[in-house]
Amino acid sequence: MIPGFETLVEKRIKKAQKDGAFDNLEGNSKPLKFEDQHIPEEFRLAHKILKNSGFLPPEVELTKKITQTEQLLEAAIIDSPERLKIQKKLNYLFVKLNTIRGDRPCSPVMADTYRNNIIKKMS
Repeated sequence: MIPGFETLVEKRIKKAQKDGAFDNLEGNSKPLKFEDQHIPEEFRLAHKILKNSGFLPPEVELTKKITQTEQLLEAAIIDSPERLKIQKKLNYLFVKLNTIRGDRPCSPVMADTYRNNIIKKMS
């Protein structure tokens, strides 16, 4: 590091504070909102380091993929083969996410209803 650089930066920050440059910042006097609130406190630092390095937990990556796929589905033309492909991918991603989370698969009654609805749409 350049000698005296930290001192120069500190002086400029203190001058800006004295001049009121930080008085009207967005969120001033409001509690901080952490985007990682669902992560236990003892893992937040490790999560942040991994996130900044480009690594995300599988659940977060899947959630991002699900959001992107839902947007593609909304933009797809109704009754198109492409839309059906996107829907299948979305269903796969949800199953994968539920598996990671340890959720149980849906009940047979729900599965039958779901299958019947798909058959109706395809007919």
